Amino acid sequence: MIFPVRDINPTRRTPVVTYALIAINTLVFLFQVSLEPAQGEMFVRVWGMTPRFLVGLVPHAALTVVTSMFLHGDWMHLIANMWSLHIFGDNVEDRLGRLGFIGFYVVCGFGAAVVQTLVDPLSLIPMVGASGAIAGVMAAYLRLFPRARVVTVIIVIVLVFVRELPAVFFIVFWFVLQLLSGIGSLGVPQAGPMTAFFAHIGGFLVGLYLLRRGRGRPQGPRRPGTQPPGFRG
Repeated sequence: MIFPVRDINPTRRTPVVTYALIAINTLVFLFQVSLEPAQGEMFVRVWGMTPRFLVGLVPHAALTVVTSMFLHGDWMHLIANMWSLHIFGDNVEDRLGRLGFIGFYVVCGFGAAVVQTLVDPLSLIPMVGASGAIAGVMAAYLRLFPRARVVTVIIVIVLVFVRELPAVFFIVFWFVLQLLSGIGSLGVPQAGPMTAFFAHIGGFLVGLYLLRRGRGRPQGPRRPGTQPPGFRG
């Protein structure tokens, strides 16, 4: 098991959009947990993205592709997503600009929902979470900052290590885990909530595609004071 602690890659300006996304996701989840259990379940069913409804062109289904990005299944789901967004989002926002980052984030989230729907179009289980969009952000980070260092906690059975890993290693390792887990989940009956691995895969691939030409050359972490050369989910 590996878990990112922080990256060593300073930004030039405050990541306003990244902070706003974290705040909105947190506030929506606080509203979710304030509801009675039956109300909370209905809230997720109405605003989560259900593949079967999207395929059937049910009214407002397209809207849920966006709203589902701000819902989460539990505290651990929320914390893991927001922590990853905090680590990788600021630098990507710094390079793409605030408006560009918003558009990139939403498109990756859409791509995540589409891929998950293509894989399991008859599912009636709502998909929630920002993971697909954040997977796209991680893909952008991989493209733009492959040599940046990520301080990582590595757990092997009962042994715990803290190491600085290159972003390319950490993110590729994460993607391979999603790919293997997604393949392993194919054909497994869904009796309840489960991880939408193909949303992660879809968001990541969309992020790579959108930055296939990049914005400037890939680069590692910048030193303070220096200037750059120019997708439950």
